[in-house]
Amino acid sequence: MEEAVLGLSGQLAPKKLAQPAWIPGTDAYTQIVGTKGQESLIRTTVPAMKVDTLLRLADIKAFNQTITSFPIVNWRTSTTGYFAVKKQYFRLQEKNKKWVIEAWAGPGEQNQVLDKAENITIDDNGLQIAYTVDNNLQLLTADGRTISVTNEQIPHVLNGQSVHRNEFGIDGGIFFSPKGNALAYYRMDETMVNDYPVIDWSSVPAANTNIKYPMSGDTSHEVTIGVYHIATGNTVFLKTGEPADQYLTCVTWSPDEKYIYVAILNRQQNHMQLNQYDAQTGNLVKTLFEESDEKYVEPQHALTFLPGRSDEFVWWSQRDGYMHLYRYNSEGKLLNQITKGNWIVNELLGHRADQKELIISGTKDGPMEKHLYKVQWETGKIQRLDQAPGIHQGRSNTKGTYLIDEYQNATTPYHATLLETKGKRPTAVLLQSEDKLKAYQLARLEAVTLKADDGTSLYGKLMYPANFDSSKHYPVIVYLYNGPHVQLVTNGYPASGNLWYDYLTQRGYFVFVMDGRGSSNRGLAFEQATFRHLGTVEMNDQLKGVNYLKSLPFIDGDRMGVHGWSFGGFMTTSLMLRHPDVFACGVAGGPVIDWRMYEIMY
Repeated sequence: MEEAVLGLSGQLAPKKLAQPAWIPGTDAYTQIVGTKGQESLIRTTVPAMKVDTLLRLADIKAFNQTITSFPIVNWRTSTTGYFAVKKQYFRLQEKNKKWVIEAWAGPGEQNQVLDKAENITIDDNGLQIAYTVDNNLQLLTADGRTISVTNEQIPHVLNGQSVHRNEFGIDGGIFFSPKGNALAYYRMDETMVNDYPVIDWSSVPAANTNIKYPMSGDTSHEVTIGVYHIATGNTVFLKTGEPADQYLTCVTWSPDEKYIYVAILNRQQNHMQLNQYDAQTGNLVKTLFEESDEKYVEPQHALTFLPGRSDEFVWWSQRDGYMHLYRYNSEGKLLNQITKGNWIVNELLGHRADQKELIISGTKDGPMEKHLYKVQWETGKIQRLDQAPGIHQGRSNTKGTYLIDEYQNATTPYHATLLETKGKRPTAVLLQSEDKLKAYQLARLEAVTLKADDGTSLYGKLMYPANFDSSKHYPVIVYLYNGPHVQLVTNGYPASGNLWYDYLTQRGYFVFVMDGRGSSNRGLAFEQATFRHLGTVEMNDQLKGVNYLKSLPFIDGDRMGVHGWSFGGFMTTSLMLRHPDVFACGVAGGPVIDWRMYEIMY
């Protein structure tokens, strides 16, 4: 059981490139090599694949003897970077062809105390640090000054922190301008929001902590965006208008630092405006365009300005039913739709400016895989860059001429290659990992495709028990989620998707997994099928799976269990109530579930 639950993060984990990262503006990447406690940071220059050592762990331990493994190096330029050990920050710089370490900031250093700091954010130049202490925002400048950007005295008024419960692609609350002359930040007032009790049952007696949680239909928090100008010390707030409980996301500085772009989404989440604001005055300059949907609009990505341009950018949208890229100018004119088709773009990895190409990943070759492509941003001409089936993760150098392609599939635990974006075959194999599971008795898998009520194809997989005998009857476990932004059935490693499934098959269970409507990577209609029908559409789909299982002669229909996570907590309960042969358990995250649900479930 320990191997099944922890193995892929421990002794059974495939060997991977350690901390691969391109050095900005170069054709060289770095990685960590060596045994634990003896690691080194090496640089490989392509295409010659020349290797040299930049730094050893012993060099870092000279500053801090408690360090036991190599920290993550964040590159800012071709000759500068930084790394952190806990909350102690160090600069890394090349001087006279030698890389040297300099102490930067950390607990106990004069004017640089970070021991209580949270939400630590470094500017693009690696010169300044912004962070929060309690509910206020502070700044450590390039010349070593510590500035209190905010001085909020009211509890539950928060500055510089993530807002809107991390929805709409939000994962932070501090936004440095490109040249580091200013920083924008979220200010969230949640004083008007009701308290919600969260009980910690791990202590005796149980302890209660109240959080601010805006329940559906109740008063929500109010968010604004401040802009602090470092040279003058002045702060202005963007005039984002009413209603005060609207959502603000996709915060993006223009490359020239004159403007800030914000996507304004109404609380009903069915109408969005992309607005441009003057960074000096906070005034609204104009609304570039609007998007609406009868169900919901979900902006998730900041603007990506095209290289060398302050007036053209890439915008992500699902307006045609799939997540695609669109090219706009700063006047709000749509220049062209860059990607099209019944597939989605997953990531924007980089660009090759001289060819006017974007490097992306997406599902163009099937919803259960992810591949790497280059696409011309004016014509939309697209070309796949990788060759192997599976799930590909790409890392582009600054110029977009090379990619580190790390991929996996059902029979490949990890494979890393170097790709040229000219479209040639892989130029080098960087690492081919040994399959540490090859000696284990893993489940035999069978791909299953069923039809939903509306004819939509539903993809699943059935895992057979070890030493399967078709003359016997076997119990079955159904694992489900069906939630937005989640996909369980992919061509990934391990083939089962989870070693726990293999463990169950070794003990005589069938395991069945299927992505019903509501889950990810199938387009907007597939995901929106659950809109205002949570627990209904998902269950109709999962019942298709249950009925399919009951039709198999070797499945014991009286021993069918369902386990789900988060929304699955509701779904497993619903399935148990609607199907007499099913027993169920599930877990729901956060305050969305209460004792009454547990009473029904157990």
